[in-house]
Parts: sequence; structure tokens; C-alpha cells
Amino acid sequence: MGRADPEEGQLPAPVKPPDGGWGWIVLFGCFVITGFSYAFPKAVSVYFKELMKDFHVGYSDTAWISSIMLAMLYGTGPVCSIMVNQFGCRPVMLIGGLLASSGMILASFTTNIIELYLTAGVLTGLGMALNFQPSLIMLGTYFDKRRPLANGLAAAGSPVFLSSLSPLGQVLLEKFGWRGGFLIMGGLLLNCCTCGAVMRPLDMGMKRKMEKTQDKYEAKEMLPIGGKSEEGISTTDGTKKAKKAKKKPKKGKKLLDFSIFSNRGFIIYTISKFILVLGLFVPPILLVNYAKDTGVPDTEAAFLLSIIGFIDIFARPACGMVAGLKWVRPHVAYLFSFAMLFNGLTDICSARASNYTGLVIFCVFFGISYGMVGALQFEVLMAIVGSQKFSSAIGLVLLIEAFAVLIGPPSAGRLVDALKNYEVIFYLAGSEVVLSAVFLAVATYCCLNREKKKTPPPEKPPSAGGGSDTEEAESDVQEGEEHGSDNHQPARSTDNAVVAASEEANHVEDEQSGEGGRCPEGDREALAQAGCNADQTVERDSF
Repeated sequence: MGRADPEEGQLPAPVKPPDGGWGWIVLFGCFVITGFSYAFPKAVSVYFKELMKDFHVGYSDTAWISSIMLAMLYGTGPVCSIMVNQFGCRPVMLIGGLLASSGMILASFTTNIIELYLTAGVLTGLGMALNFQPSLIMLGTYFDKRRPLANGLAAAGSPVFLSSLSPLGQVLLEKFGWRGGFLIMGGLLLNCCTCGAVMRPLDMGMKRKMEKTQDKYEAKEMLPIGGKSEEGISTTDGTKKAKKAKKKPKKGKKLLDFSIFSNRGFIIYTISKFILVLGLFVPPILLVNYAKDTGVPDTEAAFLLSIIGFIDIFARPACGMVAGLKWVRPHVAYLFSFAMLFNGLTDICSARASNYTGLVIFCVFFGISYGMVGALQFEVLMAIVGSQKFSSAIGLVLLIEAFAVLIGPPSAGRLVDALKNYEVIFYLAGSEVVLSAVFLAVATYCCLNREKKKTPPPEKPPSAGGGSDTEEAESDVQEGEEHGSDNHQPARSTDNAVVAASEEANHVEDEQSGEGGRCPEGDREALAQAGCNADQTVERDSF
């Protein structure tokens, strides 16, 4: 009753997330995809010094490579949402893996910085985007009660890959040059196709089969007992199909749901994330070159990113476990605000670090705070919009964040070229992150919590369906009861199938059924108890 029906243009009822089983394989695939998507743009910064020498460009020019990757990861969100809603997660991820790999392979043959923008930036960034967003959608499909923990474990892929890809890139740079390193990195990205292959969608057919079996079981219980009651059930199914044909024509499926902009929580979250992304990615992108400029050897400078990654590995699952606690999960938005505040203050307090020891301390605290932000960002979004609208919500959020990605790191690179001072950059990035944290906490408290206190609890609907179909069914049931009490016989308009089944079950002759479908005198009392109210069963099954 009140079930969504695909034939009526509505979304089918969602399958209950298994919170395990094949979901752990999906979680591992999401772990790998998240690692490549977030760690790759940062790990590429290891090659920037060599690119500056070969192409005779400044640091701001090479920083555009990482920025374009991240911009494609975010900016193509709506396109990914439309493709996922149209074709499903698995085909989109397979195509994305091929694009990401081919982009890095082609980048190894480029001769100028513009070609690098188009290959390593646009093509690889687009491929990672087509992998990243569907993997998160599948993760939300397979997990519900354990979703905070699952998000934390999947987000841990970013630090794991960052701590491994950065030293690997340095080794490849020393042995094969930046061109050989890009070629090998392109081969590694083919693993995204393997991860896409394991993203098996939940079986919707099993739920429909269970519902159909339940409907038939209820019909058998309500119909008169007889050897040929199956015939009455088949007639009931025919009645259901006839009623569906009279209803609304089939509507097309929404490829992108813009109704989420009516959700105040979604608006607050989007504004906060835009401010956050302006400064969040700046320190890790500039960190390696900052260390090299202060006299730190290249190998030790690249190891700083590994420190962030190592701390981040434990911070994300731990934060996911904390967010999953019963007394924390309803207030996860405030925990996210605290994580952002922690990250911003870390940037500000570490702006004057001028030696390797100070940079190591900065990396430890930055890894903790960065891991908290990474573990909570999509959990908060899922909690705001729900799993049904998450595919559209994440696409629109990533599109808005893309503008911040295009503004943040390139602007920081230009300031470095102009001022030759990294201290100002860390102050600016930290201030932006702190501002986003304060905005999210204050707006959530003022605009959402107070509104919940003022709004009275909604009245319970009279029935589960709550729609025009339910009202029509109730009126039909009342009309059938009145008709039965006046004439002491079943209603002829709705109970022909029930009467026919009962007549055949009691071996009544065909002439009696053709005279108007009246009940035999001997069976009238039985039908009055079991059959005369069967129109309720027929009407309920027609939903």
C-alpha cells in the first residue's frame, strides 16, 4: 500500500542496504578510486620542478595541472550524475578508467604546457571524475547503519595512495624522467577499470518478486477456500492491470533533480564547501616546493606528503567510527565544523615553520585535521539529502566547488611568484578554512535547529499511502459495505471474480453463474463472513 510503481512514473522502492556482504568489495573499490582521485593531483606536484625547467614556465603555470585535474573532478559532477542516472555506475566507471589512463599516457608525449593541460589535466581529470562520483553513490547504496564507518574507510584511500604515490613519483622521476613517470602512472590508472567492474548494482528484481509473492499470499488468505482459487487470483491480477491502465501516463526519469535547492541544509552545506575548497588544497600542493626552497633535499621534501598520508590513514577511519556513534551522528554537521576549524588553525599556526622539524609537526596536525574533513564531508551531505537524491546532490555540489578549485591553488601560485613568500599563502588559506567552519556551525544552529524547535510536529497521516488512490479505495470499501448491508449479498460490480471462484469451488452449475452472479443459499453465510468483504482485498491489491 503506497508502494512506488515504476509503471506509474515513480521511483521503485529502494532495496534495503545489506551493510556488508558484497558491500565490502564495493568498499574496497571505492577505497582505490578515492585514493587515485584525491592523491593523484597532489602527487603530480613532484614533477613540477622538472616541468618548469623543460617548458621554461613559472610555478603558477605548472600548478594549473593539478587545478585542472581537481576542476574536472568537481566541475563535471552534473555530467556524471546524468550519465549514472541514465546508464548506471558500472559502465560509467569503466569508461572513466580508460580516459584517466589514456590522459597520462598521452601526456608523456607532450611538447608544451598547453598540451599537458589538455591531456594530464582535462582528460585524466575527466576520467577520475567518472570513477569518483559513481563509487560514492554505490557506497551509499550498500551501506546505511555502517555508512559513517564505510565513508571513513573509503576516504582512507586518499592518504594511503598519497603516502605511496608521492615517493613512487620521486623514484620514477629519478630513474625514468617525468615522461617515463607519466607513462607508468597511466598504466597504474587502468586499475580504475577493475574497480568499476566490481560495482554490482543491488538486485531490484528480488524485491519485486517478494512483493508479488506477498500479494498473492494475502489474496489466498482472503478469498473463499476452494480447489480453483488460483483462478480468482488471476482475475484479481487482471483487475490490478486494468486499474493501472486508467492512471497517469508513464513519466520520464529525472536525470538531474534540482529540487534539492529547496533544502536549506543543502544550501548552507554548499556555501560552506565553496569557501572551504578555496584554501583546503593549497598547503599540500605547495608543501613540497616550499620545503625545497627552504633547503630541504628533494627526497625528504617528498616524504612530507607521506607523513600527511600516514597520519591521514588512521584519522579517517577513526573519525568515521566516532561519527557513527548514536549520540554523535545526529550532530555530525558540528563535528564537521570542528574538523574544518582544526584544519584552518593548523595552517595559520604553522605559517612560520622554517625548518624541517617545524614542517614535520605541521604535517602531523594537518594530517589529523585533513583526515577528519575527508571522512565527514560526504557523510554530512548524505545525511542532509538522503541516499535517493545523493546522486544529483553530489554532482551539483562538485560543480559549485569546481569554481573554488580554479580560484584557490592558481591564485596561491601567482602570489608565490609575486611575493616569494609562503607565509602569506598559509595565513590566507587557513583563514578561508576557518571562515567556512564558522559559517557552517552558525548557519546550522540559527537557520536549522531553531526552525525545528519552532515548527510543531507534523500530524500523522490517516494511512500509509496518503494519496488520492487511498481515498478512492476507502470510498469504494465503504460503498461496498453499504451495498452489502442493504441487499445481504456481495456487490456485483466488484466481486464478480470472487463469486466466480466461490461458485466453482462449490461445484455450482454454469447457469446459476450466468443469471446474475448471486450466491447460493447454502453458501450465503460463508460468503457473508469471508467473501462479502473481499472487495477490500481486491482494492488493496490494486494499489
